[in-house]
Amino acid sequence: MMSMEFLLASGIGVVTASGIWLLLRGRSFPVVLGLTLLGYAVNVFIFAMGRLWRDAAPILGEAGARVADPLPQALVLTAIVIGFATTGFVVELALRSRADNGSDHVDGREPGEHRREGGR
Repeated sequence: MMSMEFLLASGIGVVTASGIWLLLRGRSFPVVLGLTLLGYAVNVFIFAMGRLWRDAAPILGEAGARVADPLPQALVLTAIVIGFATTGFVVELALRSRADNGSDHVDGREPGEHRREGGR
């Protein structure tokens, strides 16, 4: 029987492995998707490390009462905003690279194309 911890760890591992695999592709769109998947995996990991509290107040109340830790939620919320801005920047960078080089390959040339000695 699988435990929930094993299932969560396996899910995070699969998303991380998929993100790394996409990062190693030769085109810019899969690289952007890989960065996004890695961001999602890190967010879920941070959120999972904060644990799920049951019957715990989200705000301090009575002395000695159980309270949930708001720090992982605040970190994930901040990471989502930063990840969205970074994804927008990387997409714009990829579009600019395609416009300048005429290719969306990450090194600016198609596979099998050789660079000329005199520059472009």
